[in-house]
Amino acid sequence: MSGQTEVTNRALKRILERSVGSNRKEWSDKLDDALRAFRTAFNTPIGTTPSEFRTNWLMQLNAFEDLRNEAYTSSLIYKEKTKKWHDKRLKGNKDFYEGQKVLLFNSRIKLFLGKLRTRWDSPFIVKKFFPHGAIELISRDGTPFKVNGHRVKKYEEGIPRNEEFEEGMLLEGITET
Repeated sequence: MSGQTEVTNRALKRILERSVGSNRKEWSDKLDDALRAFRTAFNTPIGTTPSEFRTNWLMQLNAFEDLRNEAYTSSLIYKEKTKKWHDKRLKGNKDFYEGQKVLLFNSRIKLFLGKLRTRWDSPFIVKKFFPHGAIELISRDGTPFKVNGHRVKKYEEGIPRNEEFEEGMLLEGITET
């Protein structure tokens, strides 16, 4: 009625297949041993003995440990590739020396202050350059402060000349007169 007979028969069949194999002629000889094993073995609700369950659990733990190690290794490789990609795309020459004039990028300027407003503050003097990329600058009032080297670029003194523009202006002036 409850299907317990079918469950028991399936368990006995599984025990006989494991111990004898698919040769059903020897099943009658091993049936007494299979019944004794079935009656004395403790089965978990999932249909395995505790030793089988523990073995499967340990195998799964080892597989998870392997997956975790592979994920850790691949994340390290990804971080290295990302760092190389980022470092390759850094703009400008970042070799500074003490006493050099540099411009500092001002990230605090708000939008819509004017189309031609620059985001680079007037020149500061490099006091010290650290190997990890930080730079110590001297402000206008003489106080030192540290900034990230990515926020600094070299200061070129003087107004850059555009010779093509000047030549064009001269030619326009000659043709108009």
